[in-house]
Amino acid sequence: MLYGIAAASAALLLTAVLAALLRVPGLRAGIVDRRRQRPLPAVGGVAVVAVTCLVAWAGERTRVAPLGDGVGELLAAGAGVALLGLVADVWRLRARVLVAGTAVAAAFVVPYDETGIWGGILAVGWIVVASLAFKGLDHADGLAGTVGVITAFGVGACAAAELMDGLAVLLSVFAAALTGFLMHNWHPARVGMGACGSLFTGFLLSSAAVFTRAGYDLGPTAGVLLCLGAVAAADFLLVVLARGAARRPLLRRGPDHLAHRLRRLGLTPPGAVVLLGAGAFSSVLVGVLVHAGWTGEGAALWVVGGVVLVVLVLLRIPVQSTRRDVSTQVSGQLRVRNG
Repeated sequence: MLYGIAAASAALLLTAVLAALLRVPGLRAGIVDRRRQRPLPAVGGVAVVAVTCLVAWAGERTRVAPLGDGVGELLAAGAGVALLGLVADVWRLRARVLVAGTAVAAAFVVPYDETGIWGGILAVGWIVVASLAFKGLDHADGLAGTVGVITAFGVGACAAAELMDGLAVLLSVFAAALTGFLMHNWHPARVGMGACGSLFTGFLLSSAAVFTRAGYDLGPTAGVLLCLGAVAAADFLLVVLARGAARRPLLRRGPDHLAHRLRRLGLTPPGAVVLLGAGAFSSVLVGVLVHAGWTGEGAALWVVGGVVLVVLVLLRIPVQSTRRDVSTQVSGQLRVRNG
């Protein structure tokens, strides 16, 4: 426990310092998200990934906090996905390349012995969708980091319930690293997460959730996984339905995400993030309770119903039309950052 506290504290401090140090080099290298008024260096994810891997490696190397079977491979695969995201931040890779790379990484970490072949294939699909959904959450200052912190604690609690101490410590370190990043990413953001950090966040959390649920029945597992990723899933579903109805390409960016629509209702940028964070906390709590057996599996259906209701309501909110080279990042005004 003392190591976990020390490791989390170190991760928070190191990430905050490293994100600040990388800000100017990121601007000079052109690793930025476009904004109407100014470019935002998208290098915060690099700090999160580097510190998480460093602290986890230190615990494994010293044997103070060994990661356990499969967790080291999971973290290595996540680092590979983060590297792919960094390449996308620099050279703007096609979305299909990100999908393929994430799928390959997921295929190497799924525990097929416990999930079975078909369950493993579904797990790979979920990890890919969750990773891309978290990338989509990086459309508002502080949103991806806030939802990531809450989800990391929830998945960590599930891991602790399964006596996966190494995975639980890793997730607590990761949550602390995201908190350090949020010191620079809260509105108005000074550093962005970028594809590097958002893909890593989605991949690590979804893969860890699959690990904790491996061996359970498919139906309840699907419910728990959806509870743990409800906000990201709602955002992903909202975008898919909105762009499908408008006959716009699914992978073309636009201001039609959750926070964009909440801003159209009059919420401030921090207010939209706080509201979505509260939603994430509620759904993650249900997921943890169902996983631990402290409430019935039917409770997950309430979360599913809530996601569907929110999506249907927000679909009726008009969105700002997209324009080429305009940012759809939700900031001080309803801005457009490609997301």
